[in-house]
Amino acid sequence: MTEKELKLLGFDKESIEDLDYENNYYYVLDIVNGLTFITNSKDQVEDDKWHVEIFNTEPTIRFKKFEEVQSLINKLKKSII
Repeated sequence: MTEKELKLLGFDKESIEDLDYENNYYYVLDIVNGLTFITNSKDQVEDDKWHVEIFNTEPTIRFKKFEEVQSLINKLKKSII
């Protein structure tokens, strides 16, 4: 998935403030309180291929395709009451 696609899905850019990784960042999207999607950081991206994980799960749940993430977000948002 590309950085442009992450922005289309509504992800917000978060800076990583670490002197060793200047200009490093990742993206985050809060669906509801307690359910957050997070991406890998810019320094882990190769060929503009980002992935999305559900934050703080064990084991890790990861998505690599825009269409899968878009569908999941839409289903979750439609179910909010």
